[in-house]
Amino acid sequence: MNSRDRILGRVRRALADVPPGEDTPVERDYLREHGERTAEETVDLLADNLADYRAVVHRTDSEELPYVIMRLLAERGPRYVLVPPGLPPEWMSAADPTRVHDRAVGTARELDKVESVVTGCAVAIAETGTIVLDGSPDQGRRRISLVPDHHICVVRVPDQVVASVPQALERLDPTRPLTWISGPSATSDIELDRVEGVHGPRTLEVVLVR
Repeated sequence: MNSRDRILGRVRRALADVPPGEDTPVERDYLREHGERTAEETVDLLADNLADYRAVVHRTDSEELPYVIMRLLAERGPRYVLVPPGLPPEWMSAADPTRVHDRAVGTARELDKVESVVTGCAVAIAETGTIVLDGSPDQGRRRISLVPDHHICVVRVPDQVVASVPQALERLDPTRPLTWISGPSATSDIELDRVEGVHGPRTLEVVLVR
């Protein structure tokens, strides 16, 4: 039994003597997206909003993708690159650094030695410039996208791009571990001094692949 199961168990026990109420339908009359766009315009909006959040955006096709990833890793010069178990092998076929698989990094200290990580994504939201990971085989466990300082995230366009948060939620499984990423990790203190890399990667590079 994990922590989630224990907490839900306590909630159920606390509510055991509470009579069930009537199920009230949830009203969903809000806007599903702000304005009509073509698929191309939606992808362009995603790229613009990602850039506004200081993510670095690249565009390519599936044939050139391995060479784009090779170039991005070469520019950073990592010795080790973390890869999820289900990452398509052709994505890393041109890259030189030693690949470390997700399950091989058993401790926080081992994970901290890995400089870069390459993942896919579950969905990308154009209006908010957000990438969502759900722990699928091409994305791995949540921690691998939070500890390494450099994250390369591959988004298949236009298939994985939606306009709005409501559209994204329709595609996502709420029982999965969802990580919502809007740009590299950053925070600001009361003086509005921005600090990056506090609770996630300092550099986020998003590759939009047709």
